[in-house]
Amino acid sequence: MSENTTEQNVLFPDLLGKPLVAAFDQTHGSSDGGAILLKACDERLNLTRVVAACLRDGRQQSKVEHGVESLFRQRVFGIACGYEDCNDAARLSQDPIHKLIVGRSAMDDEGLASQPTLSRYENSIDSKDLYRASVALAETVIKHHQERLDGKVKRVTIDLDPTDDPTHGNQQLTLFNTHYDTWCYLPTAGFLSFNSEPDQYLFCYVLRPGTATCQLGTLGILKRTVEQLRTVFPKVKLRVRLDGGFAYPEMFEYLEKERIEYVISMGKNSVLKALAEPWMKKARLLSKESGKTEHVYGERVYSAGTWNHTYRRTIIKAEVVCEPGKEPKDNPRFVITNMRTRPRKLYEHVYCARGDVENRIKELHHGLQIDRTSCTKFLANQLRCLMTAVAYVLFQEMRRLAPTVCARAQVSTLRERFVKVGVRVQESVRRIVLHLPQSFPFMAEWHELAAALGASTS
Repeated sequence: MSENTTEQNVLFPDLLGKPLVAAFDQTHGSSDGGAILLKACDERLNLTRVVAACLRDGRQQSKVEHGVESLFRQRVFGIACGYEDCNDAARLSQDPIHKLIVGRSAMDDEGLASQPTLSRYENSIDSKDLYRASVALAETVIKHHQERLDGKVKRVTIDLDPTDDPTHGNQQLTLFNTHYDTWCYLPTAGFLSFNSEPDQYLFCYVLRPGTATCQLGTLGILKRTVEQLRTVFPKVKLRVRLDGGFAYPEMFEYLEKERIEYVISMGKNSVLKALAEPWMKKARLLSKESGKTEHVYGERVYSAGTWNHTYRRTIIKAEVVCEPGKEPKDNPRFVITNMRTRPRKLYEHVYCARGDVENRIKELHHGLQIDRTSCTKFLANQLRCLMTAVAYVLFQEMRRLAPTVCARAQVSTLRERFVKVGVRVQESVRRIVLHLPQSFPFMAEWHELAAALGASTS
C-alpha cells in the first residue's frame, strides 16, 4: 500500500468491538456505477454526439488532447451524476466509470480533462455555435419521439415558461429584477407533449438577461419549433399554452395566422373584472352558503386596447377563496383562447395541465442545479444551461423506460436508485466487467431498466 493511500486510512479502534479500518485503496472503483445507463440513454438518442458536433473547436488541433465531444460528454455526464461544477473535474479525473462513458478506457493512466481545460472550453463557445446546438437539441428530441410513436402523432402541445435564476456575482447581463427582488437571469424553458400523454419533454432552455420581458426571444423560439414540428409531422395539430406575460398582440397574431390552437392566461384589469362580475356574484353566493372556496366558469368576448379592435374568446374562472380566519377573497382568472371547448373543461383539463411544467422546472433547478450559472461570461452560462438540459433529456428518457414504480420519480430519485451504485471495474482485451453490489436494494429495477435500454442477460 502506498504512502498516499495509507494516509487516507481511517481507524475506529472500539466502534464495533474490534478495530475497524476504512482504506481508500480501491484503484478501479467508482460510486457512479449506474451511470452506464445514462450512457445507454445517450446512445439511444444519439444526443451528445449531435449537439457537440455543433460546437466548433478553435484550438490548434496538434495540441489538443481532449476533443470537443469528449469535453462536452464529460460535463454532461458529470452534471447528471450530481457534479455540476467544473471544480469537480479534479476529483473525477481518474474515475473509471466516467472514463468509460466519455469514451476512454477505464484503465487508461491519463485522466479526463482538468478544471482549467473545461473552463477554457466553456468560455470559448460563441453565440452561433450555441444557436446551432440549441436547434440540434430540439430536433433530436422531436425526431426521437417521432420514432418512439412510429410517426402516429395527431397533436403536439408546446409549453413555454419563464423562471428565475438568482445570481450572486458579477455575471454578464445579470440584472436586478424588481418582481423577484433579486439580481438574476430570466431563462425560458420549453416543453413538448405528444397526443394525450401527460409527460412534458424538455426541448429548449434559453438564458436571458435579468430584466427580460416574457416577449424577449419567445416568438423566435416558437416559430423555429413550429417549423421543426411541421417538418417532421406535416399533418399534426399544434397547441400552445402560455402564461399571462405572453399575452401580447404579436403572439396572438402569429398563432392565428398559423392556425395553431392556443390557451394563454391574461392578467386582470378593470375591463375583465367588469366582464366577470355576473359570474363572481354567483361564486360569492355559493361560497357564502358553503363556507368554502367556490368557482364558476363562463365566457365572454374581449378586446384589449393594443389588439386593434380584435375580439377574442375569453374564458372566465370566477373564484372566491375562503381561508380559515380570513375574509373571503375574489380571485377571478382569465384565459384567452381560439378553441371551442366548454369553459370548465378548457380551463381545468387543457390550461391547468400546463402546471406540471413547474415540477419539471423544479427538477432542473433542484435535481440538476441548472441555475449554477457562475461563469462571468453570459455565453458560457448559456452553454452550462445547454449541457444541463441535455443531461435532463437523458434522465427523461431513463424515467420513460424505468419500471412502473419509478415512472413518476424525480431526477434525484432516479440518480439515487440507478446511478449512485458502488462498482469495481475490470477491463480486459475482450470485455469490460462491472462488479456491482450483490446486496444492491434496487437490483430488480436496475435490471429491468437495463433490459429496456437493450441489455441482455449473459
